[in-house]
Parts: sequence; structure tokens; C-alpha cells
Amino acid sequence: MPKVINPATGKTIRELPWHTSAEIGSKLTAAHGAYLEWRDYSFTRRAECLRAVAAQLRKDRNRHATLMTEEMGKPVREALGEVDKTAWCCEHYAENAERYLAPEELASDATRSWVQYLPLGTVLGILPWNSPYWLAARVFAPALMAGNTVVIKHDPHVPGCAEAIEAAFREAGAQEGLLQTVRVDNEAAGEILRDRRIQAVSFTGSTRGGRAVSAIAGEQVKPAVLELGGSDPAVVLADADIPAAVDTIATSRFICAGQSCIAAKRILVEQPVYDEFVNAFRERLESLKVGDPRREDTDIGPLARAEIREQLHRQVRDSIAQGARCVLGGELPEGPGCFYPVTLLADVPRKAPAFSEETFGPVAAVASAADVEEALDLANDTEYGLAASLWTTSERGESLARRFEAGQVAVNGIVKTDPRLPSGGIKMSGYGLELGPHGIREFVNAQQVWLGPKQD
Repeated sequence: MPKVINPATGKTIRELPWHTSAEIGSKLTAAHGAYLEWRDYSFTRRAECLRAVAAQLRKDRNRHATLMTEEMGKPVREALGEVDKTAWCCEHYAENAERYLAPEELASDATRSWVQYLPLGTVLGILPWNSPYWLAARVFAPALMAGNTVVIKHDPHVPGCAEAIEAAFREAGAQEGLLQTVRVDNEAAGEILRDRRIQAVSFTGSTRGGRAVSAIAGEQVKPAVLELGGSDPAVVLADADIPAAVDTIATSRFICAGQSCIAAKRILVEQPVYDEFVNAFRERLESLKVGDPRREDTDIGPLARAEIREQLHRQVRDSIAQGARCVLGGELPEGPGCFYPVTLLADVPRKAPAFSEETFGPVAAVASAADVEEALDLANDTEYGLAASLWTTSERGESLARRFEAGQVAVNGIVKTDPRLPSGGIKMSGYGLELGPHGIREFVNAQQVWLGPKQD
């Protein structure tokens, strides 16, 4: 088990052992046993449990936020918001799952025919470190309300967060085996996915990791949802509200110190307003405070690990070497911790790493486009297709949204995940959907029922 190092201080804060094969087996047995009861519970009874979990999370929100801040460096203000959003997700599905999964009547030659949505069994969630509570909720809230049980394999660098989520279920009075977490390496996670007690998998992480998970899921003929990497474009056209675009894109790019799959990573600005945007964007970024993530006035904390910072700095230096102009930041700071300065790169060539690779950190890459057609061409010139944002008039934005090769598009707003709306990517950003009415239907048996006698 890797040591958990506080990225703000460089000090080891905990080291927990991997779960043994026997412990894993016991957890899977408990999950299957819980499923045999939970699947027959009414939506009302399931909802009572999820609401109790939400209340427990809110009650202990400071403790949960502190764990995120310690283990992966998330500023406490953001961490508190993540706990609240996790509780909201529980409540949303408690309120809406029965409606989302209502049987659908379909006309046929039967006396009556319909589709009903039934649980599958135990769902495995394999998750990264950057939003350990929210990403877990995106799996467990819909899956549990659909009648499944859930086992979560968190990233090994956030074991305290994982344990606290499981503890919240126990403290809320949930039955044993309903939601459990496992501390295992990637090889052991693959073996868990192969276990017959696991019926489906949801994976959030790198494209490389997604390939490995999808290969095992395909081999085992088990449904999978994959949310993988992203190199999301933000397109700003000449008729955009520039101050609004500057403020929102800054928030999008630098939330979680830029360590977000759906952050605006490539900012494409139409030539007539390019200089105006870059100057205003620089002023906005200069106001961001990098520092101790425990302080409520900190905007950007450290990167989660040293190797992430090293990779990011290589991308910045290589992009500058290829012609990008460093407007702000770009230098490694001295002192302890994995801090990286707010960095703005302008005039970025399309083949430079800051544009051609996914950047995970507080670096904004801006380039100009001659017109809307070039902007769209640049936006779609990526192997990824997670999300995109567009800044223009509402009428124009509505007609242009369909031209983005992305799973979701925000027009004049921030790209975000919302329990009310489906979210997912295309191309190398994955497949399947989470959240909304679509997400809860990923891990159910859409069972068709034909009831006779046959009608003429």
C-alpha cells in the first residue's frame, strides 16, 4: 500500500495495508447477501436509507472535507462543496429514482406488454483521487436506488476518504454489505471484476486504465460505464460576453487546481476579441491565490502528487519551446509541497503538449481562431470527446452545439456534472452515461414482459 503523503507539506499522514484475499472475499459475499434483500425493498425504503446517508454526510461535512484536503490537497472551500454535492446526489435519487425507473407500456400483440427495470446485483466502482466523494456518489446513489449493492475501489492515495464514506453508511444505519470499499492494487481490482459476484463496473480515470477495465468487462460480458480523459475546448466567439466568459472559464479551468477531467483545457478565441480576452484573462488569473488548502481564502492548493507536477511542468516547458507564449507563471516554486503557479500560455500551437495532451493542473492554454469554422475545427481536433463550452449569443449557441464532438456542451455557462442531467463522453473519453434518468438505467435489466393471451 502506498504511503499517503499530504501534498501541501510532503509529510506522510497515513499508511494502510491492502485488503487480503480473504477480506475481499468476505466483502463480496456480504455485498451479494445484502443484494438478495435490498433488491426486494421498495423505492420508499431505499430512499429512507439514502436520505439518512445524506444527513450523516452533512452532519460530518467538516471531517470529510478535512480528509480531502489532507489526502489530495483540495482547498477546504471546494471540499466542503463536494460533501454537500454528494449529499444532494443521494437526495436527488431518493426523490426521483422511482420515476426514472417507472415501467414503460409498449403496444404489441400481447394483452399487455411492458419494460420493467430490475437490478443486476453488485456494481463495482473504480475511482480516481481528484473528487473522491462526488465520483463515488455518481456510482452508488443511482446504483443503490435501482436495487443494486456497491463495492468501491478508490485510488490508494485517498484511503481515509474511502473509509469515511463507508463509515457514513454504517452511521446512517444502512445494512451490512450495502456499500463497501476495498483497498487493492490494479491487479486485484481486475480479479474482483472477474468475480461472479460482481455484475457490472463503473470506471472513472485515465484512458489507459479504461482500456484495461473494458477489456476485462468485455471478456466477462459485464456492462461497463467509462469516463476517461478529456481535453475539453472552450470556444469564445467575437459576439460573446467577454467578462462573463473570462470569469467562468477561469473557474472551470482552475477548480481542483486544474485536476479535473471536464475542466476547460483548450481555450479557443475568435481573432477579433483575442487580445481583449487574453488581457482580461490574465487580470482574472492574477487574482487567484495559491496556498495552504486549509485556509478558506485559498483558491488553488497543491497538485496531488509530485509526479503530476513533474509531468505538468514538462508539458509547459515543451509547449513554450514549441512557440507558446508564457503570459503568467510557468516556473516551479521553491519550498515544500506540490504547488504549481497559476500559468497562462497564449498563442499555443495546436501540436504543442498543452493542446495535444491532457493537462492536469493549473495551466490555461489559449489560441486564436480566424473564425467560427476554424474554432470548431480546432475544438474537434482531439482524440477526446468529454465536454465543451461555447460563448456566443444564445440563439447561435443553440444551433452550433450539435457541431461539437463531445458528450455534453455548455453554452454561456460552466461545464459541470449535475445529478439531474446525464454526463458521459465519446471517442477516447469513454462510453455510457452517469447521472440523470439515463445514468440510473445503465446498471439495470431492462426486462421486456409479454402477457398473454395474444390479441388479434
